[in-house]
Amino acid sequence: MKIIARKAVPTHIISGFLGAGKTTLLQHLLTQKPKNEVWAILMNEFGQIGVDQQLITQQSGYAVKELLGGCLCCSSQLPMQITLSRLLSESKPDRLFIEPTGLGHPAQLLEQLTEPHWHSSLDMRALVVVVDGSRLHDKPWVQQHLYTDQLKAAQVVVISHKDSMNDDDQQAYIQLKQEYQTYVQSWIEAENGQVPLLQLDLPLVPVQRKVQPLLRQQMTQQNESETQEIKQLPYHYVETAQGYTVAGWKFPKRWQFKFYDVLDLLCTQQDWIRIKAIFYTDQGWKSFNFNPEQFNYKSTEESIDNRIEVIIQDSVQHDWLLFETQLLACRVDGLESI
Repeated sequence: MKIIARKAVPTHIISGFLGAGKTTLLQHLLTQKPKNEVWAILMNEFGQIGVDQQLITQQSGYAVKELLGGCLCCSSQLPMQITLSRLLSESKPDRLFIEPTGLGHPAQLLEQLTEPHWHSSLDMRALVVVVDGSRLHDKPWVQQHLYTDQLKAAQVVVISHKDSMNDDDQQAYIQLKQEYQTYVQSWIEAENGQVPLLQLDLPLVPVQRKVQPLLRQQMTQQNESETQEIKQLPYHYVETAQGYTVAGWKFPKRWQFKFYDVLDLLCTQQDWIRIKAIFYTDQGWKSFNFNPEQFNYKSTEESIDNRIEVIIQDSVQHDWLLFETQLLACRVDGLESI
Protein backbone atom coordinates (compact mmCIF):
# COMPACT_ATOMS: atom_id res chain seq x y z
CA MET A 1 0.00 0.00 0.00
CA LYS A 2 1.40 3.35 -1.02
CA ILE A 3 1.34 6.06 1.62
CA ILE A 4 0.71 9.53 0.22
CA ALA A 5 2.28 12.31 2.25
CA ARG A 6 -0.20 14.98 3.19
CA LYS A 7 0.62 18.47 1.95
CA ALA A 8 1.25 21.29 4.36
CA VAL A 9 -1.98 23.13 5.17
CA PRO A 10 -2.35 26.70 3.85
CA THR A 11 -2.52 28.71 7.08
CA HIS A 12 -3.75 32.29 7.49
CA ILE A 13 -3.26 34.47 10.58
CA ILE A 14 -6.06 37.05 10.77
CA SER A 15 -4.94 39.60 13.35
CA GLY A 16 -5.95 43.11 14.34
CA PHE A 17 -6.55 45.38 17.30
CA LEU A 18 -9.61 45.14 19.54
CA GLY A 19 -12.89 45.59 17.66
CA ALA A 20 -11.24 45.99 14.26
CA GLY A 21 -13.48 43.44 12.55
CA LYS A 22 -11.40 40.25 12.47
CA THR A 23 -14.33 37.93 13.14
CA THR A 24 -16.51 39.65 10.52
CA LEU A 25 -13.77 39.16 7.94
CA LEU A 26 -13.32 35.54 8.99
CA GLN A 27 -17.05 34.87 8.72
CA HIS A 28 -17.06 36.11 5.13
CA LEU A 29 -13.96 34.10 4.22
CA LEU A 30 -15.62 30.94 5.52
CA THR A 31 -18.50 31.39 3.06
CA GLN A 32 -15.99 30.84 0.27
CA LYS A 33 -15.13 27.26 1.27
CA PRO A 34 -15.46 24.70 -1.54
CA LYS A 35 -17.98 22.00 -0.67
CA ASN A 36 -15.43 19.20 -0.88
CA GLU A 37 -12.97 20.80 1.57
CA VAL A 38 -12.65 20.90 5.36
CA TRP A 39 -11.55 24.19 6.87
CA ALA A 40 -10.31 24.63 10.43
CA ILE A 41 -10.33 27.69 12.67
CA LEU A 42 -8.22 28.23 15.78
CA MET A 43 -9.46 31.20 17.82
CA ASN A 44 -7.83 32.80 20.84
CA GLU A 45 -9.80 34.57 23.58
CA PHE A 46 -7.79 36.46 26.19
CA GLY A 47 -10.42 35.75 28.85
CA GLN A 48 -11.72 32.44 30.12
CA ILE A 49 -15.13 32.61 28.41
CA GLY A 50 -15.27 31.97 24.67
CA VAL A 51 -17.51 34.21 22.62
CA ASP A 52 -16.13 34.26 19.08
CA GLN A 53 -16.57 30.54 18.59
CA GLN A 54 -20.31 31.02 18.89
CA LEU A 55 -20.19 33.54 16.05
CA ILE A 56 -18.46 31.18 13.62
CA THR A 57 -20.41 28.67 11.55
CA GLN A 58 -20.69 25.30 13.31
CA GLN A 59 -21.62 22.86 10.58
CA SER A 60 -20.20 20.09 8.44
CA GLY A 61 -16.97 21.05 6.72
CA TYR A 62 -15.71 23.30 9.51
CA ALA A 63 -13.68 22.51 12.62
CA VAL A 64 -13.42 25.22 15.29
CA LYS A 65 -11.18 25.22 18.36
CA GLU A 66 -10.71 27.95 20.95
CA LEU A 67 -7.71 28.55 23.17
CA LEU A 68 -8.90 30.45 26.24
CA GLY A 69 -6.94 32.42 28.81
CA GLY A 70 -3.85 34.38 27.88
CA CYS A 71 -2.48 35.07 24.44
CA LEU A 72 -1.23 32.32 22.14
CA CYS A 73 1.21 34.86 20.65
CA CYS A 74 3.29 35.39 23.76
CA SER A 75 2.26 33.02 26.55
CA SER A 76 3.57 29.48 26.94
CA GLN A 77 3.74 27.83 23.54
CA LEU A 78 2.80 24.38 24.86
CA PRO A 79 -1.01 24.89 25.05
CA MET A 80 -1.01 26.36 21.56
CA GLN A 81 1.11 23.55 20.15
CA ILE A 82 -1.09 20.88 21.74
CA THR A 83 -4.33 22.51 20.56
CA LEU A 84 -3.04 23.13 17.05
CA SER A 85 -1.55 19.65 16.71
CA ARG A 86 -4.82 18.09 17.83
CA LEU A 87 -6.82 20.25 15.44
CA LEU A 88 -4.62 19.23 12.51
CA SER A 89 -4.60 15.53 13.35
CA GLU A 90 -8.31 15.23 14.12
CA SER A 91 -9.73 17.46 11.39
CA LYS A 92 -7.12 17.03 8.63
CA PRO A 93 -8.12 20.43 7.21
CA ASP A 94 -7.51 21.66 3.70
CA ARG A 95 -7.11 25.22 5.01
CA LEU A 96 -6.52 26.73 8.46
CA PHE A 97 -7.37 30.16 9.86
CA ILE A 98 -5.90 31.43 13.13
CA GLU A 99 -7.47 34.45 14.84
CA PRO A 100 -5.34 35.63 17.77
CA THR A 101 -6.72 37.95 20.43
CA GLY A 102 -6.73 41.66 19.65
CA LEU A 103 -4.23 42.02 22.50
CA GLY A 104 -1.74 39.73 20.77
CA HIS A 105 1.53 40.23 18.95
CA PRO A 106 1.13 38.38 15.63
CA ALA A 107 4.84 38.63 14.81
CA GLN A 108 5.61 36.39 17.79
CA LEU A 109 2.95 33.91 16.74
CA LEU A 110 4.29 33.89 13.20
CA GLU A 111 7.79 33.28 14.55
CA GLN A 112 6.50 30.24 16.44
CA LEU A 113 4.62 28.80 13.48
CA THR A 114 7.54 29.16 11.07
CA GLU A 115 9.87 27.09 13.23
CA PRO A 116 11.18 23.90 11.54
CA HIS A 117 8.82 21.77 13.64
CA TRP A 118 5.84 23.10 11.66
CA HIS A 119 7.33 23.19 8.16
CA SER A 120 5.82 19.89 7.05
CA SER A 121 2.41 20.73 8.56
CA LEU A 122 1.81 24.42 7.85
CA ASP A 123 2.13 26.46 4.67
CA MET A 124 2.08 29.95 6.18
CA ARG A 125 0.37 32.54 4.01
CA ALA A 126 0.60 36.34 4.15
CA LEU A 127 -0.10 37.70 7.64
CA VAL A 128 -3.31 39.77 7.59
CA VAL A 129 -4.03 42.64 9.99
CA VAL A 130 -7.48 44.23 10.11
CA VAL A 131 -7.58 47.97 10.89
CA ASP A 132 -10.70 49.94 11.83
CA GLY A 133 -10.67 52.76 9.29
CA SER A 134 -13.18 54.81 11.30
CA ARG A 135 -10.67 55.15 14.17
CA LEU A 136 -7.64 56.25 12.17
CA HIS A 137 -8.24 59.87 13.25
CA ASP A 138 -7.90 58.83 16.92
CA LYS A 139 -4.18 59.49 17.46
CA PRO A 140 -3.89 58.06 21.00
CA TRP A 141 -5.51 54.87 19.68
CA VAL A 142 -3.26 54.39 16.65
CA GLN A 143 -0.05 55.36 18.46
CA GLN A 144 -0.24 52.54 20.98
CA HIS A 145 2.81 50.26 20.84
CA LEU A 146 0.68 47.15 20.38
CA TYR A 147 -1.19 48.74 17.47
CA THR A 148 2.03 49.72 15.68
CA ASP A 149 3.63 46.33 16.38
CA GLN A 150 0.71 44.61 14.67
CA LEU A 151 0.99 46.85 11.62
CA LYS A 152 4.72 46.25 11.32
CA ALA A 153 4.02 42.50 11.20
CA ALA A 154 1.40 42.85 8.45
CA GLN A 155 1.91 41.81 4.86
CA VAL A 156 -1.73 42.55 4.02
CA VAL A 157 -3.81 45.24 5.75
CA VAL A 158 -7.60 45.13 5.49
CA ILE A 159 -9.27 48.47 6.21
CA SER A 160 -12.68 47.83 7.78
CA HIS A 161 -15.60 50.22 8.39
CA LYS A 162 -14.68 52.05 5.21
CA ASP A 163 -18.16 53.58 4.95
CA SER A 164 -17.76 55.25 8.37
CA MET A 165 -14.46 57.01 7.63
CA ASN A 166 -14.50 60.81 7.81
CA ASP A 167 -12.10 63.25 6.14
CA ASP A 168 -9.60 63.00 9.02
CA ASP A 169 -9.67 59.21 8.73
CA GLN A 170 -9.04 59.43 4.99
CA GLN A 171 -6.04 61.70 5.51
CA ALA A 172 -4.71 59.45 8.26
CA TYR A 173 -5.13 56.47 5.93
CA ILE A 174 -2.93 58.14 3.30
CA GLN A 175 -0.27 58.80 5.93
CA LEU A 176 -0.56 55.25 7.26
CA LYS A 177 0.11 53.76 3.83
CA GLN A 178 3.16 55.95 3.44
CA GLU A 179 4.45 55.14 6.90
CA TYR A 180 4.19 51.37 6.50
CA GLN A 181 5.13 51.05 2.84
CA THR A 182 8.25 49.16 3.91
CA TYR A 183 6.25 46.36 5.49
CA VAL A 184 2.81 46.12 3.87
CA GLN A 185 2.55 44.49 0.47
CA SER A 186 -1.18 44.99 -0.09
CA TRP A 187 -3.92 47.32 1.22
CA ILE A 188 -7.54 46.20 0.89
CA GLU A 189 -10.56 48.36 1.63
CA ALA A 190 -13.42 46.14 2.78
CA GLU A 191 -17.08 46.68 3.47
CA ASN A 192 -18.64 44.31 5.99
CA GLY A 193 -15.58 42.09 5.81
CA GLN A 194 -16.21 41.15 2.19
CA VAL A 195 -12.79 40.24 0.81
CA PRO A 196 -12.13 37.51 -1.77
CA LEU A 197 -9.86 34.82 -0.34
CA LEU A 198 -7.64 35.08 -3.43
CA GLN A 199 -6.60 38.56 -2.31
CA LEU A 200 -5.32 37.16 0.99
CA ASP A 201 -3.95 33.84 -0.24
CA LEU A 202 -0.45 35.17 -0.89
CA PRO A 203 2.85 33.48 -0.03
CA LEU A 204 4.38 34.61 3.24
CA VAL A 205 7.27 36.99 2.66
CA PRO A 206 9.09 36.91 6.01
CA VAL A 207 10.88 40.01 7.20
CA GLN A 208 14.53 39.20 7.73
CA ARG A 209 15.68 40.73 10.98
CA LYS A 210 19.17 40.52 12.43
CA VAL A 211 19.61 41.71 16.00
CA GLN A 212 23.20 42.36 17.00
CA PRO A 213 25.40 44.44 19.32
CA LEU A 214 26.02 48.10 18.59
CA LEU A 215 28.23 48.50 15.54
CA ARG A 216 31.06 50.10 17.51
CA GLN A 217 31.01 47.13 19.89
CA GLN A 218 31.22 44.75 16.96
CA MET A 219 34.46 46.40 15.93
CA THR A 220 36.03 44.99 19.10
CA GLN A 221 34.66 41.50 18.39
CA GLN A 222 36.34 40.97 15.04
CA ASN A 223 38.37 38.09 16.40
CA GLU A 224 35.21 36.14 17.18
CA SER A 225 34.12 33.68 14.49
CA GLU A 226 30.53 34.90 14.57
CA THR A 227 28.70 37.79 16.17
CA GLN A 228 25.94 36.36 18.32
CA GLU A 229 22.46 37.79 18.19
CA ILE A 230 21.32 39.55 21.33
CA LYS A 231 18.04 40.81 22.73
CA GLN A 232 19.12 42.97 25.65
CA LEU A 233 19.63 46.72 25.32
CA PRO A 234 21.47 48.39 23.77
CA TYR A 235 21.38 46.75 20.37
CA HIS A 236 21.28 47.41 16.66
CA TYR A 237 19.10 45.61 14.13
CA VAL A 238 18.57 45.47 10.40
CA GLU A 239 15.37 44.40 8.63
CA THR A 240 14.94 43.86 4.90
CA ALA A 241 11.65 43.57 3.03
CA GLN A 242 10.21 44.53 -0.35
CA GLY A 243 13.28 46.38 -1.58
CA TYR A 244 13.79 48.40 1.62
CA THR A 245 16.24 48.23 4.49
CA VAL A 246 15.37 49.34 8.01
CA ALA A 247 18.32 50.13 10.26
CA GLY A 248 17.28 50.46 13.89
CA TRP A 249 18.77 51.03 17.31
CA LYS A 250 17.34 50.59 20.81
CA PHE A 251 19.00 52.09 23.87
CA PRO A 252 18.23 51.88 27.59
CA LYS A 253 15.53 54.18 28.90
CA ARG A 254 17.95 55.86 31.32
CA TRP A 255 20.23 57.13 28.55
CA GLN A 256 19.67 60.85 27.97
CA PHE A 257 20.42 62.70 24.75
CA LYS A 258 20.92 66.35 23.81
CA PHE A 259 17.78 67.36 21.94
CA TYR A 260 19.31 69.86 19.51
CA ASP A 261 22.27 67.60 18.75
CA VAL A 262 19.89 64.76 17.82
CA LEU A 263 17.72 67.10 15.75
CA ASP A 264 20.74 68.48 13.89
CA LEU A 265 22.05 64.98 13.19
CA LEU A 266 18.74 63.74 11.81
CA CYS A 267 18.25 66.83 9.66
CA THR A 268 21.63 66.30 7.97
CA GLN A 269 20.93 62.71 6.88
CA GLN A 270 20.47 62.02 3.18
CA ASP A 271 18.83 59.44 0.90
CA TRP A 272 16.37 58.10 3.45
CA ILE A 273 12.71 57.19 2.98
CA ARG A 274 11.60 57.67 6.57
CA ILE A 275 13.05 58.35 10.02
CA LYS A 276 11.14 57.59 13.20
CA ALA A 277 12.56 57.96 16.69
CA ILE A 278 11.80 58.61 20.33
CA PHE A 279 14.45 59.86 22.74
CA TYR A 280 14.78 60.87 26.35
CA THR A 281 16.43 64.28 25.96
CA ASP A 282 17.56 67.18 28.10
CA GLN A 283 14.22 68.76 27.13
CA GLY A 284 12.12 65.73 28.06
CA TRP A 285 10.86 62.85 25.94
CA LYS A 286 10.72 63.78 22.25
CA SER A 287 9.39 61.91 19.22
CA PHE A 288 10.64 62.44 15.67
CA ASN A 289 8.70 61.52 12.55
CA PHE A 290 10.44 62.56 9.35
CA ASN A 291 9.34 61.96 5.78
CA PRO A 292 10.61 63.74 2.64
CA GLU A 293 7.71 66.22 2.78
CA GLN A 294 7.94 67.28 6.41
CA PHE A 295 10.05 67.00 9.57
CA ASN A 296 7.86 66.59 12.65
CA TYR A 297 9.05 66.45 16.23
CA LYS A 298 7.18 67.00 19.47
CA SER A 299 7.08 66.28 23.18
CA THR A 300 5.69 62.86 23.97
CA GLU A 301 4.95 60.51 26.81
CA GLU A 302 7.67 58.49 28.49
CA SER A 303 8.72 55.47 26.45
CA ILE A 304 10.03 52.07 27.51
CA ASP A 305 13.35 52.80 25.77
CA ASN A 306 15.14 55.13 23.37
CA ARG A 307 14.73 53.97 19.78
CA ILE A 308 15.25 55.03 16.19
CA GLU A 309 14.58 53.52 12.76
CA VAL A 310 15.94 54.79 9.46
CA ILE A 311 14.38 53.37 6.28
CA ILE A 312 16.30 53.44 3.00
CA GLN A 313 16.04 51.68 -0.34
CA ASP A 314 18.19 48.57 -0.70
CA SER A 315 20.13 50.19 -3.53
CA VAL A 316 21.32 53.02 -1.26
CA GLN A 317 24.64 52.69 0.56
CA HIS A 318 24.87 54.20 4.04
CA ASP A 319 27.68 54.38 6.60
CA TRP A 320 25.75 53.08 9.59
CA LEU A 321 28.83 52.94 11.83
CA LEU A 322 29.41 56.65 11.30
CA PHE A 323 25.74 57.40 11.97
CA GLU A 324 25.74 55.32 15.15
CA THR A 325 28.94 57.02 16.38
CA GLN A 326 27.46 60.47 15.76
CA LEU A 327 24.22 59.47 17.45
CA LEU A 328 25.94 58.14 20.56
CA ALA A 329 27.97 61.35 20.72
CA CYS A 330 24.64 63.15 21.27
CA ARG A 331 24.31 61.58 24.72
CA VAL A 332 24.35 64.02 27.61
CA ASP A 333 27.08 62.06 29.39
CA GLY A 334 29.05 61.43 26.22
CA LEU A 335 30.12 58.58 24.00
CA GLU A 336 32.82 57.19 26.26
CA SER A 337 30.36 56.26 29.03
CA ILE A 338 28.96 53.41 26.91
